[in-house]
Amino acid sequence: MNWLKNIFKQKPVAEKQDAMKPEVHELQKNNIKTVSKKFLIVGLGNIGAEYVNTRHNIGFKVLDHFAKKESLSFETAKLGAVTEFKIKGRTLILLKPNTYMNLSGKAVHYWMEKENIPKENLLVITDDLNLSFGTIRIKAKGSDGGHNGLKNIQLLLNSVDYPRFRFGISDEFKKGKQVDYVLSDWDDIEKAKLPERLDLAVEIIQSFALAGLENTMNLYNGK
Repeated sequence: MNWLKNIFKQKPVAEKQDAMKPEVHELQKNNIKTVSKKFLIVGLGNIGAEYVNTRHNIGFKVLDHFAKKESLSFETAKLGAVTEFKIKGRTLILLKPNTYMNLSGKAVHYWMEKENIPKENLLVITDDLNLSFGTIRIKAKGSDGGHNGLKNIQLLLNSVDYPRFRFGISDEFKKGKQVDYVLSDWDDIEKAKLPERLDLAVEIIQSFALAGLENTMNLYNGK
């Protein structure tokens, strides 16, 4: 009769719990969304010495200022100049596309795919004619607003749902002179104010990675 008792013998509670563990673990694992700690920060601009100090190149200017403050060096890589910055467990990849403004999306798409960066961890820094000089506006999504760089990014990502950091350059130009205006240098008053605005821009980039988009918008928009 011992063999019959063994068939109906209850397993110890601990043994039953151990048997259930793999199933519970798999269920939990499937419900956990992996949070990426890698960010792609893209400054828009045009390559070439003649564009370095132009209004349209504020994206490059911001990233150059970031690199200078943090003692970083850009290296030439595929479709752009790239450097990396680590802070509190986050990795920020700073990218200055070398495709010229109108084809910026090609570089953005490539580096997002290469580094497996989700759209919510992308931040594109661009100039904005509709904002007064130095005014900051951070948005989670939106239209290209007639900006050719954003237009190409939207085309290549097939989406308008990505964060962007708009830096105001104002619209102090005569009718028909928009292109000349955005491709001209800052005036003396703007040059004097620019360092403080660039310092603020560096704060914003770090806040985006550390505090998140919503907190960064609430803290810095309109400043």
